[in-house]
Amino acid sequence: MNEHVDAVLATAPGGHRAANAAAPAVEAARNPLLAALGERVRNLRAQRGLTRKAVAISADVSERHLANLEYGIGNASILVLQQVAGALHCSLAELVGDVTTSSPEWLLIRELLENRSEADLRRVRVALGELLGTASVDPARHRRIALVGLRGAGKSTLGQMLAEDLEVPFIELSREIETLAGCSVREIHDLYGTNAYRRYERRALEETIQIYSEVVIATPGGIVSDPATFNELLAHCTTVWLQAAPEEHMGRVAAQGDTRPMAASKEAMEDLRRILNGRAAFYSKADLSVDTSGKTLAQSFQALRAMARQSIGLNA
Repeated sequence: MNEHVDAVLATAPGGHRAANAAAPAVEAARNPLLAALGERVRNLRAQRGLTRKAVAISADVSERHLANLEYGIGNASILVLQQVAGALHCSLAELVGDVTTSSPEWLLIRELLENRSEADLRRVRVALGELLGTASVDPARHRRIALVGLRGAGKSTLGQMLAEDLEVPFIELSREIETLAGCSVREIHDLYGTNAYRRYERRALEETIQIYSEVVIATPGGIVSDPATFNELLAHCTTVWLQAAPEEHMGRVAAQGDTRPMAASKEAMEDLRRILNGRAAFYSKADLSVDTSGKTLAQSFQALRAMARQSIGLNA
């Protein structure tokens, strides 16, 4: 069927009459994802006032290939899509339908934010929160201390010590997630998948925030992977990033007798570095940071204690 539709689209002048005549066949052959992609290409071409032939020449693809793409029956390679995006003077993200391209306002906002520094973007995020009414007005925020960072950073050990020093409850969010789910974190992932785990994580955090106005929370290392949950954490807790060198992360986890996170990888350290690099930009959004690299437990705790007490307004 596809060969027949391709031939009809390719041989008709402009493709329009053939497209109408072959509409039932096209509809039957189209994949919803490819159909949506084709519609975006047509719309972008129309917005720019370009003919199909002009775009095909500029993109260095055949007009037939472009017609197939526009009618949702051509599964173009990523390189072809990049060439078409260039011909349409848009980003690849806009072509494939990123949410920030879904309306003129999104596009205008994105244009204002492009090439801004991290500091500028943070100010914009805070200002937007105030404008939209989602900014934190939680008076207990400074009394909730949430520790973020990769496994092996010392969140559980230092968190427990800090909670005892401040005489407040200590909550390990992973345990709360397991209580809600009725099974281990590993089983949640294996049985229900990552999306289900993220839902339990969000619910556990929300319940912890509702119950405790004073608390120290040790968060899972991947909590930054879900922007909505991480925003919730930033809005209701004073966050502290516990940093450590990759070698120390690995050594501490191994010392606990648990190498499961990297058990299936022959390049464990490289994987760990990649994970740390990928999350560092998010961890850095924390209010405070303590580098535990090369420090004893006592030294790390003293640094954390001093920062936390200053943040809360207590004497060191």
